[in-house]
Amino acid sequence: MNNGMKKGLAVLAVSMAMTTGAAYASPAAVTKADNLVPISAEVSQSVQVTVNNQVLEAEGYMKAGAKEAMIPLRAVAEAIGMELKWNQEDYSVELSKDRIWTLVKTGEDRYVLNKMYKPLGTAPELVDSKLYVPASFASEILHGTVNAQGSAVSISFNEKKENVVTKGVVTSVRSADGYKAVQIQGFGTAGLVLNVGDDTVFVTDKGDKLTFDQLALGQIVEAEHSMVMTMSLPPQTPTYKITVSGYSADAEKLLGTSGTVEEVRTDDNGSQSVTIKGQGLTEQSQSEIVLRLSDATEVVDKEGAKADKKALVKGAKVIGFYNGVMTKSLPPIGGAVKIVVDVEPEAAAAQAE
Repeated sequence: MNNGMKKGLAVLAVSMAMTTGAAYASPAAVTKADNLVPISAEVSQSVQVTVNNQVLEAEGYMKAGAKEAMIPLRAVAEAIGMELKWNQEDYSVELSKDRIWTLVKTGEDRYVLNKMYKPLGTAPELVDSKLYVPASFASEILHGTVNAQGSAVSISFNEKKENVVTKGVVTSVRSADGYKAVQIQGFGTAGLVLNVGDDTVFVTDKGDKLTFDQLALGQIVEAEHSMVMTMSLPPQTPTYKITVSGYSADAEKLLGTSGTVEEVRTDDNGSQSVTIKGQGLTEQSQSEIVLRLSDATEVVDKEGAKADKKALVKGAKVIGFYNGVMTKSLPPIGGAVKIVVDVEPEAAAAQAE
């Protein structure tokens, strides 16, 4: 081997060593390969982003052929006071403010809204260590108003709460993994789900304070909640205040069955009973039960207003509430405490007169 060749190999060895050392020093070298989310789309133009009349320093961009602009997630979220939590393991970020909570994951068109996935047509993209989301994220997930014109996107958020008051009978009380909700006016895909948070107020109709744990099946409540609702079935909405009518600390815990009246019977003494077949509201509730009506049985509509017992006919959609005292027959027989009849409030009022 001549001296020239030896010198060339030596230079090559040094170059390889320097390249290897640089690779170990690079932050990318310690990043797991399966966590990398490559973004290859070309940016055609920059987009100015304005939030509540304030131009953001961070710009968005519009890709060639895209339907909408991409906006900087952190800059937009921080502009409206949202808290962000970045997860390096899966390149996701949690955002929260008041009763709004969502999860955004790089490369996945599945945005979390009230524990449900909602696609927007475009996945979040990580560009130059910044996460970008489609402009529709601000309207569909954060409930803002988006106006996109040319190379500018204007986003506005109405900080003033526009509230709605809805009445109904409680059919479900849920608490799991920090998520709390109350369902009224129906069960399953029917009715309305009231999402509650740490600042939701619970009171009786006399003004006495209650806690979430004091809510129960069969209670008639009045909920003050946001006008904003999800498009899910049932719809969900952030709730500010829940007022319980006729609350009693000594009230017995009720079970419930949602379904259809299969049979209506009247015995020789004039006492009436209904057979309800459907779905139990809780694990302890029956899917089919015979409920005996008494003078103390309340018959109401889905808003909790008084309804006529004449509405209890075969085929009627009802929710029956009863205590745990039942016969061991099939189906079991129990006493009806309250029956919700699925009739329109106006019709129920006319029947009750």
